[in-house]
Amino acid sequence: VSLTTACFKVEHIPSTPSIEFTSFEIFDTLDILGNTSKAGRLIFRFEDGDGDMGLSEPTSESTDTTNLTLSLFRKKNGKMVIVTDPNDPLLPYTSYRIPYMERLGQNQILRGSIAVTFLYQSYNPGDTIKYEFFIKDRAENYSNKEETAEIIVSQNKVYTKEAL
Repeated sequence: VSLTTACFKVEHIPSTPSIEFTSFEIFDTLDILGNTSKAGRLIFRFEDGDGDMGLSEPTSESTDTTNLTLSLFRKKNGKMVIVTDPNDPLLPYTSYRIPYMERLGQNQILRGSIAVTFLYQSYNPGDTIKYEFFIKDRAENYSNKEETAEIIVSQNKVYTKEAL
């Protein structure tokens, strides 16, 4: 009889979340009223060493209701410029809420992908944009900032990190 025992080393990574842009896809879709429109889907990877990602459902006592923040940039005269006009038709909500996540067991590391979809009701054929974004965990540790590739809103296409 042979008996083998093994101990698996618990992996440790920083408790500050980190993110990495994966892709942004532009595609045709229907809005809630059945009108044809364009949509964009941002996909990025994340990891958090202490597993405190996401927020619970907001309550009347909630002070923090968002944990994904985006900034929109538009191409003007060949340069990407941050959009400050809150009425810009390509500006989605600037803050989103990643739902509560919890990892059970000894290893608290959370890793995964997050997808966020935007609807574009009004755009011009040459509109070129990009997003800069970051997340924060429940301990209010902010991730690194990432940015998408340049996106032409009118062209159905998948834009990837390799396009940067």
